[in-house]
Amino acid sequence: MAQHSCTAAGGWPVAKNARWRRAGGGLQLLLFLLPPCSTPCLGQHKSKSLANSLPSKAQPGAEMAASGLCRAVAASPFPAWRRAHTEAGGGLKPEYDAVVIGAGHNGLVAAAYLQRLGVNTAVFERRHVIGGAAVTEEIVPGFKFSRASYLLSLLRPQIYTDLELKKHGLRLHLRNPYSFTPMLEEGAGSKVPRSLLLGTDMAENQKQIAQFSRKDAQVFPRYEEFMHRLALAIDPLLDAAPVDMAAFQRGSLLQRIKSLSTLKPLLKAGRILGAQLPQYYEVLTAPITKVLDQWFESEPLKATLATDAVIGAMTSPRTPGSGYVLLHHVMGGLEGMQGAWGYVQGGMGALSDAIASSATTHGASIFTEKTVAKVQVNSEGCVQGVVLEDGTEVRSKVVLSNTSPQITFLKLTPQEWLPEEFLEKISQLDTRSPVTKINVAVDRLPSFLAAPNAPRGHPLPHHQCSIHLNCEDTLLLHQAFEDAMDGLPSHRPMIELCIPSALDPTLAPSGCHVVSLFTQYTPYTLAGGKAWDEQERDAYADRVFDCIEVYAPGFKDSVVGRDILTPPDLERIFGLPGGVRINLGVSHHSLPSAPSLPGCDLSALSCPSILSFHQEGRTGAGTLAERGQRSGQIEGIGIPSRDSETQAGQPPLRRSPGLWPSALTTMLALPSDFLQREHPLLKAAAHPQTSVYQKLDIGDRETS
Repeated sequence: MAQHSCTAAGGWPVAKNARWRRAGGGLQLLLFLLPPCSTPCLGQHKSKSLANSLPSKAQPGAEMAASGLCRAVAASPFPAWRRAHTEAGGGLKPEYDAVVIGAGHNGLVAAAYLQRLGVNTAVFERRHVIGGAAVTEEIVPGFKFSRASYLLSLLRPQIYTDLELKKHGLRLHLRNPYSFTPMLEEGAGSKVPRSLLLGTDMAENQKQIAQFSRKDAQVFPRYEEFMHRLALAIDPLLDAAPVDMAAFQRGSLLQRIKSLSTLKPLLKAGRILGAQLPQYYEVLTAPITKVLDQWFESEPLKATLATDAVIGAMTSPRTPGSGYVLLHHVMGGLEGMQGAWGYVQGGMGALSDAIASSATTHGASIFTEKTVAKVQVNSEGCVQGVVLEDGTEVRSKVVLSNTSPQITFLKLTPQEWLPEEFLEKISQLDTRSPVTKINVAVDRLPSFLAAPNAPRGHPLPHHQCSIHLNCEDTLLLHQAFEDAMDGLPSHRPMIELCIPSALDPTLAPSGCHVVSLFTQYTPYTLAGGKAWDEQERDAYADRVFDCIEVYAPGFKDSVVGRDILTPPDLERIFGLPGGVRINLGVSHHSLPSAPSLPGCDLSALSCPSILSFHQEGRTGAGTLAERGQRSGQIEGIGIPSRDSETQAGQPPLRRSPGLWPSALTTMLALPSDFLQREHPLLKAAAHPQTSVYQKLDIGDRETS
């Protein structure tokens, strides 16, 4: 075999024997739980304000110093948002109009919207890098990884426009083709194994599918149209208020009449679906295997489609409701292309940098390495600001929390102001994740038996795809799930392999590549209550590499370094409870315009209640930001009391109509004149009656 080498950006070669490994490596309160972004740094960094951590103006291209093998990097050594903050003399002030806890992508979007309205906003991030799960990190020298989130979709077009993200440096690489499933076919002799390559060309898709079933090839266009219609019906609900069931059940006659408006989006969706509504309902509630069996007969096609119904969720293709996750993935879109998922130039951290640049250009302040210890609440239940870990008090009229529901409600917020039933529900949230994310540096592209590399090793069309391994049959996916239910990492894990450097060469040294492995199923706790340790991590990663080696011989020999993130690691590093990707499980109850959090009646309020947003974005997958957009368009929020009666004119806390089944959002809109009375600068953000429900989605495979 010919020797391969790659050269780092600085000109030094990556030695073949250089193996790098990292395992685990008074106003009212607005609490937005967005993708948690407080990740402990693997290097050693001194605690300092953002202004003090910046390179001097005399050295605008200097990189931020960071010791250790893991160095967080932005799309450029000195991104625009840092320059804007520095030039504005961005030191910490004792008071702001709004404070955002955590600089995850949703928190940054909220800050950007608020600041554009003239609301003086500060963002406090515990890590030395912004973005939450949407970060770019240099784990192996010269290799820049989208360490958690790795694909972008679901970003609402309004956000592109409002925040001028392209102006602030956001560049995308759309993928076509987008899906590649190689087969393992023993006994084929010298014949190249078959593979399934899918893209935007329907005729070519049919040719590919016909290798396995001519009937399926004929049916596939009708299936795509069927799913397109469902996405068309659901998409408007992303920007709609959830159905106000409390108003229907307990409100006055006037409230009931007004709440009828929340039904309009659902009625419109029903008209689009028409007589096929029962079939569409089955897609959302039945096992995806049942749905796909009604359409197709070939297992490679069914298994490939089924991966989007289970990825990131602790579910089997045979689990009722798994079709909902499939819907989530067909609803994505980029630059006008429905269902498109793409790579961000410079990694997912470049997306966060663009949002931050939009915010700081208008005057927002972003501070890294500033941990919020608690939210301050006065004796009347009104939020007064936050207290940082070093004891610094920062006053604010509004607080938005970009951490998980568990951290926000069980750790940061004083418990005496929250209903016991609500706290119990939060503590019982099922946030189990099946995902172990492995980031790999390689010195050459994988060469698959089903699609051998070109002579000079240049990327071929399938290298830009989501490459599905161990996905020839839905039974394989179910068996992998059953292993995890027994407390064991899957013997044949479901693997989604992506090579973003195939389209974005800035991510790796010349001739080298970065590989993202989104694998499942791995339980949070191993059988017998055993915790993950380095030996267990390495053993699982070796198993994954062995699987890849069967499809692409020589892969293991090409590995320069790897970063293994099991569910506990994702929790510890990124603040994702349970390592969660889809944090409240898979349920059609999470559909847009669904009513409140099941089993939790929070209609009894004293002072205005908490607005809580949380989006765990597919860890290592996509990015949602709609919750951040909503949080930047608020009428006013406070804190719920344990013992109180519903105030006239105030709806109960409700769950956001967010697309992600992982999203828990409770919200309460105050009277429409609240902004006028309390904060005139926020008035422009208010839409009549339901402005608080304005949606913002960045699709984090994917920060969901």
